[in-house]
Amino acid sequence: MRASFVFSEVVTGLRRNVTMTIAMILTTAVSLAMLGFGLLAVGTIDKMKANFLADVEVSVYLVNDISSGDPNCSQSACQSLRQDLQGNDGVESVVFENREQSYERFKKMFESQPELLALTGPEALPASLHVKLKNPERSQAIIQEYTGKPGVSKVDDQQKALDRVFNALNGVRNLAFGAALIMAIAALLLIANTIQVSAFTRRTEVGIMRLVGATRWYTQLPFLLEAVVAGLVGALIGIVFLVLTKVLLLDLVLTGDVFPAVGMLELLFPVAPILIAVSVVISAITGYVTLRLYVRH
Repeated sequence: MRASFVFSEVVTGLRRNVTMTIAMILTTAVSLAMLGFGLLAVGTIDKMKANFLADVEVSVYLVNDISSGDPNCSQSACQSLRQDLQGNDGVESVVFENREQSYERFKKMFESQPELLALTGPEALPASLHVKLKNPERSQAIIQEYTGKPGVSKVDDQQKALDRVFNALNGVRNLAFGAALIMAIAALLLIANTIQVSAFTRRTEVGIMRLVGATRWYTQLPFLLEAVVAGLVGALIGIVFLVLTKVLLLDLVLTGDVFPAVGMLELLFPVAPILIAVSVVISAITGYVTLRLYVRH
């Protein structure tokens, strides 16, 4: 009978303040959905970084004399530089690309821009040594060691371009977390206000219960459960929103060629349990603190 009474009081409280309850649930749902987007972005960025770093190369561009006079990297200047790179402990493989091969790759990359192709000839592109590293994150050591060496025009690191891309993606992730934080604050304020209003409207009932010997926990438990139930419903709505976004948007955008696709299992575990746990814990803590501060008697 006690459990039945507590749950009936929870239902009554949620129904009595229905507009505030709906606002609290929707705000919580949006907040947790943004948090879920941030968590999915973290996982996606990590997978992208692992995939791209596996193919990152350091390009050692050769001076014009070698580019024009040694198309097979058979002369001493190019050969010694190539052997030096191959003997480096941090290098996995070295591939020579002559001027003509560079130009063919250039044409494939910019085939949609015929004006640029018309202005660029093979003589404008240098020969290069493409160096694949055992540990791509140590590319700076190779750059510092070979920059300025005889026969080297410049050393370029693909990771610089990737870092700019990942910084932009990290910015999107941080925006999602920032929006989630703002919405979470709004949800917490709504939870606190809803509990205060609910406690005020039932102050006579609670007072009578205390007079007949009911403990503080017994009288305050319905208010606490109201916050937890509303937070849990908000979490479930947020998860449904994430699933719909994945099916209707992410599956079309994240094709797997550049951005790793987000799997349904990845969304449901561990993201969904994290959102539910965060919602329940935060709602319970907010409800408890509100009751302790505003409902003292």
